[in-house]
Amino acid sequence: MNRFYGSLPSIFSEFSQLHTLNLQGNQLEGHFPKSLSRCKNLQFLNLGNNKIEGNFPYWLQTLQDLKVLVLRDNKLHGPISNLKVHHPFPNLVIFDISGNNFSGPLPKAYLKNFGAMKNVTELDYIRNIQWAPFQDLDVWTQKNNTDYYDSVTVATKGIKMTLVKIPTILVIIDLSRNNFEGEIPNVIGELHALKGLNLSYNRLTGPIPQSMGNLTNLESLDFSSNMLIGMIPAELTNLYSLAFLNLSNNHLVGEIPQGKQFYTFTNDSYEGNLELCGFPLTKNCGPEPHSPPSTNNFSNEEKFEFGWKPVAIGYGCGFVIGIGIGYLVFLIGKPRWLVMIFGGQPKRRVIRRTRVRRSNGSTQMVQMS
Repeated sequence: MNRFYGSLPSIFSEFSQLHTLNLQGNQLEGHFPKSLSRCKNLQFLNLGNNKIEGNFPYWLQTLQDLKVLVLRDNKLHGPISNLKVHHPFPNLVIFDISGNNFSGPLPKAYLKNFGAMKNVTELDYIRNIQWAPFQDLDVWTQKNNTDYYDSVTVATKGIKMTLVKIPTILVIIDLSRNNFEGEIPNVIGELHALKGLNLSYNRLTGPIPQSMGNLTNLESLDFSSNMLIGMIPAELTNLYSLAFLNLSNNHLVGEIPQGKQFYTFTNDSYEGNLELCGFPLTKNCGPEPHSPPSTNNFSNEEKFEFGWKPVAIGYGCGFVIGIGIGYLVFLIGKPRWLVMIFGGQPKRRVIRRTRVRRSNGSTQMVQMS
């Protein structure tokens, strides 16, 4: 491997017939030379693992034949939202800008116009061939006599590797390890030819689009270390080719979809989502089972409740009423109605008449109570 350093020269306008430019893994710095925009036949551009600075080189949109664009692990920054042409990158099949400092929303306008990533006709001839793991792509390419591009380093299925030859059917988007934010656009579900999609280590929010279920050729999906919310769409069970899934360290909730490829994934695919439940996690969905209370305890509590509560209530009420009545008696004396209620009927005065004989012999009636 070479160890070039310094700035990229501005002499590429003299190489208008250039098809491939691979300068990955050097010490190149500075900004992209705009003279590259004159290389209209350029199909493969790999400047990964350097120290190139500046904003995203929008003028690359004019390279209509460009199929592989790798700018990973540089010092690029800023948003990616400026369109210079109506249909940017129509033939791009590998788009790797990971490990930079790009910000803002995901480049929806680019994703919408990746025409070659929507076309699966190139894959028809291998529909009945068992697709090899990414690690074995070189061997697979030689056996099947397929076309290939130059060497490139990719990170997929959680593994970073250098491919000496990459087949034209390999379709990858890697926007990981940046500062992209906002929601994942639904248009990403239109890229039916995708084999690998990596959006990990960004600041993405919102739910996982249901349209992801349309990516039936997808083998590697990494949305880890974002701020995604909501449930995992059941549509993802349609991804029968999916061999690697990483949704860890988000804010996903609910039950993990079951069936097909989802039976093959382990806890590592979901760790860090505290509200997820279901296989393969040990957390069950639904309310936690509670052990029934002991019969003896219940009986004792029941007896205790029906024993002391009525007594306390009666005692309290009697005490309050007694105090009230005593206060009334103190103020107004012993009222008749109170005597009738608490003292029974009032005693009637009995008048007895007694005859008293006087000394003169006459008698007189005397009333005695």
